[in-house]
Amino acid sequence: MTSSSSPSQDAQQRLAHTYAENLRADALMEEDVAWSHDIDGERDGEQFDRSERAALRRVGGLSTELEDVTEVEYRQLRLERVVLVGVWTTGTVQDAENSLAELAALAETAGALVLDGVVQRRDKPDAATYIGSGKANELRDIVLESGADTVICDGELSPGQLIHLEDVVKVKVIDRTALILDIFAQHAKSREGKAQVALAQMQYMLPRLRGWGQSLSRQMGGGKGGGLATRGPGETKIETDRRRIREKMAKMRREIAEMKTGRDLKRQERKRHKVPSVAIAGYTNAGKSSLLNRLTGAGVLVENSLFATLDPTVRRAETPSGRLYTLADTVGFVRHLPHHLVEAFRSTMEEVGQSDLILHVVDGSHPAPEEQLAAVREVIRDVGATGVPEIVVINKADAADPVTLQRLLRIEKRSIAVSARTGQGMAELLALIDNDLPRPSVEIEALVPYTHGKLVARTHDEGEVISEEHTSEGTLLKARVHEELAAELAPYVPVPIPVA
Repeated sequence: MTSSSSPSQDAQQRLAHTYAENLRADALMEEDVAWSHDIDGERDGEQFDRSERAALRRVGGLSTELEDVTEVEYRQLRLERVVLVGVWTTGTVQDAENSLAELAALAETAGALVLDGVVQRRDKPDAATYIGSGKANELRDIVLESGADTVICDGELSPGQLIHLEDVVKVKVIDRTALILDIFAQHAKSREGKAQVALAQMQYMLPRLRGWGQSLSRQMGGGKGGGLATRGPGETKIETDRRRIREKMAKMRREIAEMKTGRDLKRQERKRHKVPSVAIAGYTNAGKSSLLNRLTGAGVLVENSLFATLDPTVRRAETPSGRLYTLADTVGFVRHLPHHLVEAFRSTMEEVGQSDLILHVVDGSHPAPEEQLAAVREVIRDVGATGVPEIVVINKADAADPVTLQRLLRIEKRSIAVSARTGQGMAELLALIDNDLPRPSVEIEALVPYTHGKLVARTHDEGEVISEEHTSEGTLLKARVHEELAAELAPYVPVPIPVA
């Protein structure tokens, strides 16, 4: 006879089993559960904690960041690989190669890697593709062979030339103007400089806007009362973009005009005090900022690159004889300077036209300094500064060819060779500035009482003191001053005693 368990025993067994299952379930929910090789080793794949399963899993070997610092910087710059192309219409082959070499320097300043450069001899640029259809196909082969992603043309292309040349070479095409505008956009720091560059860029972009596909679709017309069937074709999107650009350009011109007012007020204040002004003009990278730092200690950025400084800097200086004057550093010029920039930077370039003397800086170590002189003088004519006296400062004399220096000194009658880096010729240059600055027109001798010492100080600041003697009655001054100051000193001019 088999014994059977009582109901109470069955209930106890079920409770014990349930308790064991609950313990196992609690253990399985624990994050730090023990791992058993016998049980867990038979499962597929790696086992992860609950937090790891819910987190993003990093996959190794996908990062393309390089460990070498120089390579990382190179990768961050994303240098464009460019091919240069120019049209040689006039001059010698050396002139054409110099122009393309300057374009290469501009491209490198903008952050591009120049792979190749070609020049096409033509009477005039082709109206469709700039270099002609056959040469455009050859240019496409060069682009494919070199792996370039951009073509830069040494000239200003029309919108049609840009479109047709891009259709042939199948990569982005830009011209010299767009390249210079890009450099200016990178280097502009002040509010006025940024506004001027933005205006020039919008002037350049306006006729070159393009649209395709839905960009040519029309917006709904206004219609009479704005009903269901709105009448009229409305504007296409490209027309809307042009209208918005024109509105932005008008706003930018107003802002630049307001900034010009502040610059004019400062200039008028200097003129009211009869402080002569000297403007430094010259080709880009000729050493204008270095010369300003050498003469005044201004601390302006100096860098061996094109258009390193765009914002004008005005500093106070003093001649060897003690006469005060202002020295203004202006934006650098370049051949074929886009007329958009000349127009946008007109308020800045007025510093040249309103000055009493121009220091025309030219790079003596450049292969063609005469071309630099001609390009700068063309821009000076554009801003109406042809009547201002000029001193040609041949900079970088320490690195220039002696034959080139002698040729320039012989051609330019009012010129001097200096080196802003070493200080060579600086004393002679200061003496030339002192001699060429306009001098006060009235020579006067006055006995100024000590109670009117401000007049003596103004005579030193605004005039040219010839002699000064301190007497018991006051300061006896003999000086050359302007008419306004002469009128204020007139009451103190000693009255000559008539001879009996």
